[in-house]
Amino acid sequence: MREVVIVDAVRSPVGKRNGGLAHKHSNELLGDVLARLLARCDLTGAEVEHVVGGCVVQLGMQAANVVRNAWLTAGLPLEVPAVTVNAQCGSSQEAHLMAQAAVAAGLADVAIACGVEVMSQIPLGSNMPPGGPYGNPRGGRYAENYEPTIQFEAADRIAERWGLSREALDEFAKNSQDRAARAWEQDRFGSQIVPIDAAVADENGEMVGTKTITRDEGIRLTTLEGLAGLRLNQPDRVPSSFHTAGNSSQISDGASAVLLMSREKADLLGLRPRARVLDSVLVGSDPVLMLTGPIPATAKILARTGLSLSDIDVVEINEAFASVACAWAKEYDADMDRVNVNGGAIALGHPLGATGTILITKALYELERTGGRYGLVTMCCGGGLGTGTIIERLPESP
Repeated sequence: MREVVIVDAVRSPVGKRNGGLAHKHSNELLGDVLARLLARCDLTGAEVEHVVGGCVVQLGMQAANVVRNAWLTAGLPLEVPAVTVNAQCGSSQEAHLMAQAAVAAGLADVAIACGVEVMSQIPLGSNMPPGGPYGNPRGGRYAENYEPTIQFEAADRIAERWGLSREALDEFAKNSQDRAARAWEQDRFGSQIVPIDAAVADENGEMVGTKTITRDEGIRLTTLEGLAGLRLNQPDRVPSSFHTAGNSSQISDGASAVLLMSREKADLLGLRPRARVLDSVLVGSDPVLMLTGPIPATAKILARTGLSLSDIDVVEINEAFASVACAWAKEYDADMDRVNVNGGAIALGHPLGATGTILITKALYELERTGGRYGLVTMCCGGGLGTGTIIERLPESP
């Protein structure tokens, strides 16, 4: 197997629901990110042999292979193939696994992993309306094997299973907000973000101009008192309900992309490898608890690489719900000074199909900022999956 290296990684700012990116077409948002990624490396796109991207709600403007449509929207070479995958929240991290595998196996010398989701226009669940004419995704005989839970309920059950209190989850959420605010104050995100020009609408919904979006929009001043006063997501489950909008990930808009190559191709193109991809995994986990996948994914990827969690300098675990990250941390007795050090999806947002490669991007830049060696990215996925990727920062040549 060939060594796979990361040459560059970028992301859009993460827009809040109905925020600055709300009127951006998915094709244009991802297309702009892809074009900027290539331009930063002085590439035309013709060098790329495969593009794999994630998108969860493939409906409307995100249907019909949105990744291919985004590539063409950006005016990039039509000969380059692009495909869209759906592994729920882990979609773009699974796209990264697939792109990595293509390069490692010699099927491509250059590949891009990416993802996009504009949840302001294509809301979660809009492709499976209750009582709709096209059936239930967990219908048929599914329920004979597994209880068809929803993510809100699964998150609360995880809190119960791991003995996590509402107060502990709120403290985790406040910490996420505080860390994200500090990261922006210290300009830790600046070089990873590409500015996005997006339409601005007036109060009647008419487009009246454009605005350049340069900052994540989900960060907000947060207090424990304010979090404690928020309405529960599952009020009917009291006293077994723990999550609110404040300790759950935000509905968001965004796109991201990672440029992968074989080491030999990077050298041939005169591009500096910034990290190597040590390993990637996708595992199945309990589909009823649904969101515990990071626990077995971490176990598997550490075993495969021979590393221990103490070897990992930076961890990015998706904060789909506070209980997901807190249960994982409790299971591994994790050093939280290394986990989501610049905030996570509770503060920054979770644009579903884009989040996997956003987290890989964040891990890469944080390793470079701190001089760390290994970064772990892991995510839960609806339906019971867990992702894992370990990257190793490569020092600059003397």
